[in-house]
Amino acid sequence: MEQQRRTASGPGRVLVAVYAIFALAATSRAGVQIGTKFHEAPLAYLLSAFAAVVYIVATVALAKRGDAWWRVALVACSIELLGVLTIGTLSLVDAAAFRHPTVWSVYGEGYLFIPLVLPVIGLYWLRRTAPAKVTA
Repeated sequence: MEQQRRTASGPGRVLVAVYAIFALAATSRAGVQIGTKFHEAPLAYLLSAFAAVVYIVATVALAKRGDAWWRVALVACSIELLGVLTIGTLSLVDAAAFRHPTVWSVYGEGYLFIPLVLPVIGLYWLRRTAPAKVTA
């Protein structure tokens, strides 16, 4: 049975909009970094590109209706949270390895820590809009 409650309804519309803004910002940042100075910090810039892909997938999945899209959004938000926690911690522990910041460096410090908070809000919203068979 298809999910009756859309993840993009009500407050979910704001969530989708914020994800879309971050998808655009991370994609633009990664594109410029990779296109102009990839040789300076390939790992950092590839991590920014990975973050961009995660934001794009999350945006699309949160905007779509259905159990399968709900699961895709759940995976994307989970990967995002794991990524921001991992990269954020590594960027503090080994600052020399992250001289060039990524979207998730220092838990998204360059983006006002929104990358740290956004997946938590996303996962909370997904929990509230979970298909009945997931919450039962």
